[in-house]
Amino acid sequence: MKEPRKIFSELAATAGVMLLLTAGLAWSADEKDRSDIDKRIEASARVLDEIMGVPDKAIPDKVMSDAKCIAVIPSMVKIAVGLGGSHGKGVATCRTEQGWSAPAPITITGGSWGLQLGGQAVDVVMVVTNQAGMDHLLSDKFKIGADASATAGPVGREAGADTDWKMKAEVLTYSRARGIFAGIDLTGSAITQDKDETRLLYGHMVPFPEILSGKVEPPPASAAFLAAVRKYSRQSKGETAAPGN
Repeated sequence: MKEPRKIFSELAATAGVMLLLTAGLAWSADEKDRSDIDKRIEASARVLDEIMGVPDKAIPDKVMSDAKCIAVIPSMVKIAVGLGGSHGKGVATCRTEQGWSAPAPITITGGSWGLQLGGQAVDVVMVVTNQAGMDHLLSDKFKIGADASATAGPVGREAGADTDWKMKAEVLTYSRARGIFAGIDLTGSAITQDKDETRLLYGHMVPFPEILSGKVEPPPASAAFLAAVRKYSRQSKGETAAPGN
């Protein structure tokens, strides 16, 4: 029979190994989650590049150059039998005096997209057109159609210059599915800050207003996304990028 001291020593060693394994699994899960948000930001950059790469079907230059904020939700899922529903994760950035802000992780849920059957993943882009819409986004939670007016945005790089879209809506909404890009009605959808992914991206919780007002340094993973936003938001103005903007 083993001595009590030896038994205790073996149990302590086993507990230590289990603790290390648990910590290792937790670290791996955190790394995977961090990798997921990084990939989502990179996917958002690709969505903008691909959409704006087809001039006759892209978001109008005028819309992009006057944008207060831009949000991209890559692969938003709409699942429905009868009436539609939606859920997706993405990132948003707002224009500041120093340039475009660091990205803020967002979640969009709810809404009815009309009669449909089955599930489909779509890319969604939202362009905040004025200060009222920006204020709603900075509040870290708002509902499209209730708190902020929205409409399906005009399409075509040269379109929109002579329309009254800016007076009609605080948010212009677009979607792309199966290669087709068009305005979309997201009325009823709720936009909220994704607090879990904010913690993963910045290492701790940072409020929406702090991120979107330019008070937070952009993480390395956001470089391609912010470069795409800068490129297309200044294109029709002929602006040149300042360092870090």
